[in-house]
Amino acid sequence: MVTAAPRFDILVPHYGDTVLLQAAVRSVLALDTGGWRLTVVDDGAEPGVGEWFAGLGDARVRYFRNPRNLGVSGNFNRCLQLADAEYVVLMGCDDLMHPGYLRVVEQALRAVPGAAMVQPGVRVIGSDGRPAASLADAVKRRIHAALRSGHRPLGGEELAVSLLRGNWLYFPSICWRSDALSGRAFRADLAVIQDLALVLELVAAGERLAVADEVCFSYRRHALSESSAQALSGARFVEARRFFLETAGHMDRLGWHRAALTARRHLWSRLHALSMVPGALRRGRPDGAAGLIRFALGAERR
Repeated sequence: MVTAAPRFDILVPHYGDTVLLQAAVRSVLALDTGGWRLTVVDDGAEPGVGEWFAGLGDARVRYFRNPRNLGVSGNFNRCLQLADAEYVVLMGCDDLMHPGYLRVVEQALRAVPGAAMVQPGVRVIGSDGRPAASLADAVKRRIHAALRSGHRPLGGEELAVSLLRGNWLYFPSICWRSDALSGRAFRADLAVIQDLALVLELVAAGERLAVADEVCFSYRRHALSESSAQALSGARFVEARRFFLETAGHMDRLGWHRAALTARRHLWSRLHALSMVPGALRRGRPDGAAGLIRFALGAERR
């Protein structure tokens, strides 16, 4: 008997803390609507993970372990290969869905038919699960607020400019239309900013974003994340410089010259780098601090 694919594939690329992964899985199991399937793709080697999933005894949950480590982008792409639902979510393995997540997404999809992406309302939490605040999140809220207008679809150069000014999306919370992702992949040459690269690729192709304000997802921000480690070392901003200059050229070719100028300036990214300097020095990384300062001042830009 062939079982029809669910409407939503919830994909969790995993590496790291298995306790937080289990909490993420339980949050999906607590969703108050059906029509979903959960797939966890383990890129690590922690013992007992497969056995824990087997013990769930839930046919809606699948678990795979990669025979070799694929890295962040590689595991994202592996997750997408396993999906065949109409919509997909690439949820962080330390994040939490709220029971009404799919209900909020469905409302946004009805309001903006054909949207390739839905950004629902997000609560930011720390490692301890309590509400957290950061400069990055404050900036995200301000940039998002400048565009907010109910369920008005966002797209084109307006959205590109906004995201290049400061990426206010919370990638693990986004629901994606599967056919919009068909034939696309997360770039292997990007370790941290690959989510923004994919979003801008979709925007350049004419796809639209729907935004829902109702909070239905908890995004965990903590110092042990890949992006935090890359930022403190300065590696994140080496990647960012290359990406923004490359993107500026792409925007110019589209005739989106305001977006191209915003990419060349990448002002928020430079300010973010500057804000990381004290932390790099406290952690004994003077070379990283020097790289952050060079990036913030616009040195080495071409």
